[in-house]
Amino acid sequence: MSVNDKINLLDFNRAALETFFVANGEKPFRARQLMQWVHQRGVTDFAQMTDMSKKLREFLQENCRIERPRILTQQRSTDGTRKWLLGVDDSDNAIECVLIPEKTRMTLCVSSQLGCTLNCSFCSTAKQGFNRNLTTAEIIAQLHFAHHGLREEGYDQGVTNVVMMGMGEPLLNFDAVIAAVDMMCDDFGYALSKRRVTISTAGVVPAMEKLEQVTDVALAVSLHAPNDRLRNQLVPLNRKYPIRELMRACRGYIDGYRRRKITFEYVMLEGVNDSLEHARELVGVIGKIPCKLNLIPFNPYPHAIYRCSDAETIDRFRDYTSSKGIVTVTRRARGDDIDAACGQLVGSFQDRSRRSEKYQLSLAQVGGVTVAH
Repeated sequence: MSVNDKINLLDFNRAALETFFVANGEKPFRARQLMQWVHQRGVTDFAQMTDMSKKLREFLQENCRIERPRILTQQRSTDGTRKWLLGVDDSDNAIECVLIPEKTRMTLCVSSQLGCTLNCSFCSTAKQGFNRNLTTAEIIAQLHFAHHGLREEGYDQGVTNVVMMGMGEPLLNFDAVIAAVDMMCDDFGYALSKRRVTISTAGVVPAMEKLEQVTDVALAVSLHAPNDRLRNQLVPLNRKYPIRELMRACRGYIDGYRRRKITFEYVMLEGVNDSLEHARELVGVIGKIPCKLNLIPFNPYPHAIYRCSDAETIDRFRDYTSSKGIVTVTRRARGDDIDAACGQLVGSFQDRSRRSEKYQLSLAQVGGVTVAH
């Protein structure tokens, strides 16, 4: 049996592993043992899993694999942020994931798709188009790689927080993302608190409604505009699920959960969505929802049509929303010197949507000139 024909056990959360072991004549508790070896201890060689019988280890060696991603490139920012380009299959496909170190935590930004099916106008990832969804194994492997890499370097806690904010729209890869999140939070996996795992969405309303039924991890919503007219331009998904429906889904996610809050993400674009009038509108939209507001200074990329709002404008916007009782934080750009900041991840893959081809053609037609709104 070739390596590629073997079952990648990183694809299985605990429930799926229990089913796998029972189907092969073993007890369900083998799932817990395997998860502890792989996810807690970082062991990928079945021969080292000494609390399992020799017969079972030989079976796993013959039929299964634990496949970590290939490191194609790695970069380190002046602020300590790290970015990796990781190969995820036998082709040239690659994703980017980012580690953001802070004094008390290590946050990993994880990708869920090769590219993105959405086409948000301010996002570099969107310009690259879309290839496919990542598998559960390809998602959790990013955490496995970073977590145990940190431990080998002497950071005993490893990764402490995960944000599903890398390449892709997580809720359009629902089943794989949820299985990976289950492993992140499982006591026999990475045992992360559900408040330390965040799923970000641009507003896929039906999936948000389904999400509430299967998990209670933190939820971040990429809002970026206070009205439908503007959000239709910035986040085209809004044409399908407008702000009123999105807010209804947000309320549904937190209803009945006293400690839940929604984090709203709002990229600051000069002259586009950053006026005091926009701030007033925004308060009217989110003001009655238990929430936190993250203001994100726009991170530039080649040929971007936007510029970042200046510091004074961002501060004025923040002060207004804060004065209305909304906890508002201006997110500090991390890793922008290595294109690792929010909206800058691009990866490497063949674009099946042909969006990247159309984008390059449009640049050629205008001579590659950057246009500012």
